[in-house]
Amino acid sequence: MSEAVLAESDLSLTGSARGKMAELMGQVEDNIQGVRVFATPGGCSGVSFGMTFTDQLNDDDNVREYEGVRVIVDAGTLEYIRGVEIDFVEGGDGDARFVFNNLQPVSGGGCGTCGSQGGGCS
Repeated sequence: MSEAVLAESDLSLTGSARGKMAELMGQVEDNIQGVRVFATPGGCSGVSFGMTFTDQLNDDDNVREYEGVRVIVDAGTLEYIRGVEIDFVEGGDGDARFVFNNLQPVSGGGCGTCGSQGGGCS
């Protein structure tokens, strides 16, 4: 199977995000193909975004390697995340999380839109 290449203009990772993903990949002992970025329809904002480790590649996947970390995005999700930057931020209170920057507005389920500052419902 030939995988499509995910362009830098489709999805980018900050150095902090790449480092944290590489660290987490090093802790996993399974046969992991990479980190899957996904979109799930539903809820107030219409679409929720997340990431998980995956051990398989599908026919509609787009893949890009960032310093040893493979990021995998299926064709349906790519339409929602095109132009997004994933960052990893740590707060002073010990809060640490991945953040999706530059999300494009998506029509909500009757209660607002998914904003460009991390997908919050307005």
